[in-house]
Amino acid sequence: MKKFNVGVIGATGMVGQRFLLLLNNHPWFNVTCLAASAASSGKKYKDALRRWHMSEPIPDKFADMTVMDAKADMAKIAKAVDFCFCAINMNKDEIRELEYAYAKLECPIVSNNSAHRETPDVPMIIPEINPGHLEVIASQKKRLGTKRGFIAVKSNCSLQSYVPLLHPLKKFGIKSAAVTTYQAISGAGKTFETMPEITDNIIPYIGGEEQKSETEPLKIWGKIVDGKIAPSTSPVISAQCLRVPVSDGHTAACFVSFETKPTKDEIIEAWKNYEGEPQKLFLPSAPRQFIKYFDEDDRPQARLDRNVGLGMTVCAGRLREDSLFDYKFIGLSHNTLRGAAGGAVLLAELLASKGYI
Repeated sequence: MKKFNVGVIGATGMVGQRFLLLLNNHPWFNVTCLAASAASSGKKYKDALRRWHMSEPIPDKFADMTVMDAKADMAKIAKAVDFCFCAINMNKDEIRELEYAYAKLECPIVSNNSAHRETPDVPMIIPEINPGHLEVIASQKKRLGTKRGFIAVKSNCSLQSYVPLLHPLKKFGIKSAAVTTYQAISGAGKTFETMPEITDNIIPYIGGEEQKSETEPLKIWGKIVDGKIAPSTSPVISAQCLRVPVSDGHTAACFVSFETKPTKDEIIEAWKNYEGEPQKLFLPSAPRQFIKYFDEDDRPQARLDRNVGLGMTVCAGRLREDSLFDYKFIGLSHNTLRGAAGGAVLLAELLASKGYI
């Protein structure tokens, strides 16, 4: 695989920082541009940071790199790179227009943002689940009038803790599912130092999360019709989303009913044997095991298990029959790795392997 020159838009935020750690020694992607808001423009990266949130130090090769203005330097950035990751913190309308502008400058965008998740010809990808949706990019390019430029997005971080576990079970006919997600503070770009209100507390509301958790899976499971992704009409999903005092790792308590009820062993076997295209293609960021099932009653746990598969494996446990639904289980995913930057890097690897970038 050739080396690609890459930009990171929103490099100073928590997800941007995670991108830089993941890309520091990436075999395919070489970061040549860092971009952020006008307030950071012209500064060395280490000086532009309000706070470095990661436990690992700033990689040396990025510390003295000059940060560019994501808006004012757009044309220069687009010309200098093969594609950009986008994790910029702006309002949704501004992000939507910014990503469109880069795409129209023939710079593909792999986005961690939510601005284009509902755009019908923008693929929203979990690489192990719906890689076929990349085919809609051709229609998007036609609409934008571009040859190379397009936008592809990853789904909301909360989905990664339960949708990958439901997906291998669709062959049994999922009728309905209910999920409560217990979401880490890093999902809000926070640490315990910057979110003191979470100490000894659970906050039972995260703006927009429940709607995303109920509707985004239907787009992921949808079909391409006339150059657009038509969301699936089933299964019905009911979601609640809580913020909990955990640094990293989103946990999900999931309940599910089936058209044809499988046995417990059939469900565990479906999880253990499932592999997606990233595993078959041996993509650099793909975990060898997409789903890991724990037999122990007290697993998975965020602190113990969020880093399984370098944070890219989705963990499951406590599968048992339920008195109202057919089964219930616990899921866990690392929200800034599988759920954010890591998922976007894996998506970029998939795009590169398929010739889209």
